[in-house]
Amino acid sequence: MGDLGKIFKAYDIRGVVPDELDPGMAEAVGAAFVRVTGASAVVTAHDMRESSVPLAEAFARGATSQGADVIEAGLGSTDMLYYASGSLDMPGAMFTASHNPAKYNGLKLCRAGARPVGRDTGLTEIREMVEKGVPAYDGEPGKVSRRDVLKGYAEHLKTLVDLSSIRPLKVVVDAGNGMGGHTVPSVFAGLPIDLVPLYFELDGTFPNHEANPIEPENLRDLQAKVRETGADIGLAFDGDADRCFVVDERGEIVSPSAITALVATRELAKHPGSSIVHNLITSKAVPEIVSEHGGTPVRTRVGHSFIKQTMAETGAVFGGEHSAHFYFRDFWFADSGMLAALHVLAALGEQDGPLSELLGEFTRYAASGEINSEVADQDAAAAKVKDAFAGRPGVRIDELDGLTVGDESAGWWFNLRPSNTEPLLRLNAEAGDEATMAAIRAEVLALVREK
Repeated sequence: MGDLGKIFKAYDIRGVVPDELDPGMAEAVGAAFVRVTGASAVVTAHDMRESSVPLAEAFARGATSQGADVIEAGLGSTDMLYYASGSLDMPGAMFTASHNPAKYNGLKLCRAGARPVGRDTGLTEIREMVEKGVPAYDGEPGKVSRRDVLKGYAEHLKTLVDLSSIRPLKVVVDAGNGMGGHTVPSVFAGLPIDLVPLYFELDGTFPNHEANPIEPENLRDLQAKVRETGADIGLAFDGDADRCFVVDERGEIVSPSAITALVATRELAKHPGSSIVHNLITSKAVPEIVSEHGGTPVRTRVGHSFIKQTMAETGAVFGGEHSAHFYFRDFWFADSGMLAALHVLAALGEQDGPLSELLGEFTRYAASGEINSEVADQDAAAAKVKDAFAGRPGVRIDELDGLTVGDESAGWWFNLRPSNTEPLLRLNAEAGDEATMAAIRAEVLALVREK
């Protein structure tokens, strides 16, 4: 057995197929998952990667070998799997590597009700059991059945957002050959939307561009199509369609922090005084706007298991990450890019102005966006940056998640953190003006990338 430390991440399992993750490993994980959760039944779904079906089938063999039944939902997005887990009240497993390149695959696991399984909530125990060997089960094996949940998923989402009075909208959607191409037509059915599809063909080799819309180059086709067609808005989903990025009517990329702030105000209008969770790399505008609308902002680490746990602890109505993961109390505290997209479409369609004008009040600061650097030693590079800024007048440092450095009086901050899924350091910087942000960004990148 290979080094499980390489594929068991903070909140999922992910690795290169078949070198790091193969059907044998998936079968062992399926058996251990049933043991750790005590599940009598498990629901699964998978993305369009060539390796996803063999991995899902192997997981089912492992789960049924421990006496649990397996309900296969088949092709779906990660948030469709969360819907299945929540509505069926059973643990779930999604087979996807999300935005990673084609050679990767992985598992996202949840307990009944879409409750998270991360390093501190079961994933460590699963890893340890796989390493030691899952004990044999001496009872009757479980059975495998199939169930189509796509229609129920689409109908459920539309009960959570009032779209009854929106004006007709032209919407370009770039599915990146990922699962958005499977789910968007069902969700948008019956809405006054003129859909312009880009790359809806399911293809896990990603022939047009990587299904990772956080990288600006992967949004260029969407931006061009929005301008070309005169669309009201553009939406881009990642490979498993749990994240959604937005482009306005000018073809300009909208910060996920602005979307977080917009959706937060809508949720606070329905649930006054509620808590809103945001991770530590969202714009400073998010907690400001939440407070201004009578909500309580709650800051947390990056990553879906941390966000979900904090939302459950605080009863938060909504949570947003700068990576364009959006979480909803009414959706079992789980994340759904599609549900966030419906909120944006509702907000846009309920008034007559363009999206850029609607979002103007939610964009207050100059931001770098996420910048990735591949370095030989992540810890050493981060320590070098910390040493360079420590002791400067007015500078504050915290290490809740990676390295966050800021100077409130000068109006800037940055966060430098290692990726949980790739050998990268991720930088996010923000300031009150573009020049200050650019200077901080350049200084940190010079230190990180110094040979």
